[in-house]
Amino acid sequence: MFELLKGITVLDLSTVVFGPFASQMLADFGADVIKIESPDGDIFRAAAPARSPGMGAGFVNLNRNKRSISLDLKTADGRNALDRLVADADVFLHNMRPAAIARLGLDYARLSQINERLIYCAAVGFGSDGPYADDPAYDDVIQSMTGFASMNLDPDAEPQLLPTILTDKVAGLYALAGILGALMGRERCGHGMAVEAAMFESLASFMLAEHLSGHVFDPPEGGLRYDRLTSPHRRPHRTADGYIAALPYSSRHWEKFLRLIGRHDLAEADWVRDATRRSERIGELYAVLTEATPARTSAEWLAEFKRLDIPCGPVNRLEDLLVDPHLAAVGFFQPVDHPTEGAITTVRQPLRFIDTPTQADRPAPRLGIDGRRVLNEYGMDDAAIDALVAAGALILPGESEPDPKNNA
Repeated sequence: MFELLKGITVLDLSTVVFGPFASQMLADFGADVIKIESPDGDIFRAAAPARSPGMGAGFVNLNRNKRSISLDLKTADGRNALDRLVADADVFLHNMRPAAIARLGLDYARLSQINERLIYCAAVGFGSDGPYADDPAYDDVIQSMTGFASMNLDPDAEPQLLPTILTDKVAGLYALAGILGALMGRERCGHGMAVEAAMFESLASFMLAEHLSGHVFDPPEGGLRYDRLTSPHRRPHRTADGYIAALPYSSRHWEKFLRLIGRHDLAEADWVRDATRRSERIGELYAVLTEATPARTSAEWLAEFKRLDIPCGPVNRLEDLLVDPHLAAVGFFQPVDHPTEGAITTVRQPLRFIDTPTQADRPAPRLGIDGRRVLNEYGMDDAAIDALVAAGALILPGESEPDPKNNA
């Protein structure tokens, strides 16, 4: 954990992956992220595998460096306790739909009256001024709506989803950028602001960065889709004993590769040496690469490509990442002794900040484990806290167990 955001408090009401992915980055940067959970807890706590109820692997891997307090925000006492936290917080993050957040009275208009310096981030499925604003949104839906599922090279193939929670993680980075930008803006203007990070718009922007292509121009100068990426020969290449990834990219790369395989005619062709003309016919060169690679083993090709400084790499399985020598050298996987879950492995924050103070990461919290301490810090004595517990507005460990339902 770094200390870049030391002194910044984030109230994180988000669940599953979208919001927690963003808030974990804030926590890794040193913010005090207080995870506000319902009595049942973040539903992602229930996603298997797990060693104990409420501490699923996905949850553990997305919620380090945070503290947990469990409040029933459907009660007046629970909302009053949250208001006490809002008064001194810097960031309020949630991923509820607009109608749900309004029912709880946790909209920006009201919370900004409590704290005019509050940065309020709504991590939503769809922008609030569009017709889909109150529709539910999950990764499978947004991948499909933004064209990812239909980007098969074979137009007759069935749509397919990428086997990763792509939308939540991409949109989470947009939410993070929005929060950091708003915090910087507050330093200049002195007051808080609302930020809206929408999954649909975020992934559509991510997809169309290159695939808007000819439609960047009005009228269009060509179609949608970036041709280099939709060539049927852009794929891992079969070798004599497996597959490799290789990408001659610049004119120099292609010239060296083509000479290596004896295609001097192409190495000296004007259209190959000209970047614009080459891009228009890149599929032809990918076909040459595909035809050439079965002649040697993967190890032989990787050695040749590295010698020629042409980008390349093995086609790894997930299992290979666990023993990858580079990831091992940079300390990517971190062994942690969790106070309740025992020995676990976490993936470290991939960003590095040189000459910046750091402290040890804190493992993901049990549901509500920090409730009493957090409320004490915000001026509430033990008697008042006990009254909240008695009223069912605050859940402390041992006094209420999370619902083990798994809908994640």
